[in-house]
Amino acid sequence: MKLKEFFIPFSGLKLGKHEFVYEIDNAFFESFEYQEFNGASVKVTAILEKMSNMMELEIEAEGTVNVDCDMTGEPFDQPIHSDLHLVIKFGEEYNDEDDEILIIPHGEYQINIAQYIYEMLVLAVPQKRVHPGVLDGTLKSEILDKLEELQPKEEKKPSEKTDPRWDDLKKLLTDK
Repeated sequence: MKLKEFFIPFSGLKLGKHEFVYEIDNAFFESFEYQEFNGASVKVTAILEKMSNMMELEIEAEGTVNVDCDMTGEPFDQPIHSDLHLVIKFGEEYNDEDDEILIIPHGEYQINIAQYIYEMLVLAVPQKRVHPGVLDGTLKSEILDKLEELQPKEEKKPSEKTDPRWDDLKKLLTDK
């Protein structure tokens, strides 16, 4: 199994809450053969609460992933924040079909949370990645200039002739 630092050996832990902190960089994503990010800097905190017959895992992540803008191709740091709550129960056999409940066999003594962290972080990144400079107008790029140039222009000026059949209908829109 990959990423052994993400194994939590719960059998040796006392009842109560236990905190585990991880610094995630791009090597983490590369181990999953995921190459969408140019870089990553995410702090992940996992709190495992051990009870006598079950456990609860709360994972919280905050940081940035460096991605390419969908419009311009310019790289930028996309802030991400995500959290996940998981109930861990013991049963006859391993079952992770439910997103919120993990069932592990009675004899298990550790769990690996790498897959949960990976999925949580990938899903935290917006589908559409737009450089903040595109939104506030501060990013200058040849691609944006070209997009501006190719935008459809206003068809006609209001002073130009219109079809008189529509003029009476337009009056209805303004008469209130």
